[in-house]
Amino acid sequence: MSSLRHIDRPAGDPRDAYLDAARDCILDVGWRRTTLTEVAKRAGVSRMTIYRAWPDMGSLLGDLMTREWVGIAAATQVAAKDTATPAGIAAAAVSTVRALRDNELFVRIVELDPDLMLPYLLSRRGRSQEALIEILAAEIADGQAAGAIRAGDPVLMARSLTLAGHGFVFSAMTMTDAGIGLADLDEEYAQIVTGSLAP
Repeated sequence: MSSLRHIDRPAGDPRDAYLDAARDCILDVGWRRTTLTEVAKRAGVSRMTIYRAWPDMGSLLGDLMTREWVGIAAATQVAAKDTATPAGIAAAAVSTVRALRDNELFVRIVELDPDLMLPYLLSRRGRSQEALIEILAAEIADGQAAGAIRAGDPVLMARSLTLAGHGFVFSAMTMTDAGIGLADLDEEYAQIVTGSLAP
């Protein structure tokens, strides 16, 4: 799967250590104050080594976010007992939403540099979103083949559920109060996913 190319690197690829260093920098000082020079310093390599892998911080951040977010989705997919029925996909989707919402890198970016996320919400899909859609569309197609999920274009259905999921990741806290908590909203998201996929 081409959209997962930055996840499927061979074990021991040094770029993973560089991404780890970049992640640590962002957690410590935020995106705006992180430089390729600082990443190189933390990784214990020359600045040119980092520049050969990424020409700028934007491309490095793209790879880091792809690794982080798709890694979460892949982990929840593996952990799910069943991802070819509406209920199974809903359980995996809610687990992914919760994991993204609680991810320390995600939280740090949203706290310090929320504008980094705006292009992916307002104007274009990123590689991470494409990879998540690809995973979800494959699950939907498997469920359709087994007769457990309604007919329809799996990619369209996956994009629609991802679009709904954005709100539960980015804006869930705006919809909580003394009467409604995150657990209530997550349960409702599960109902939305299940209902939209049911035959």
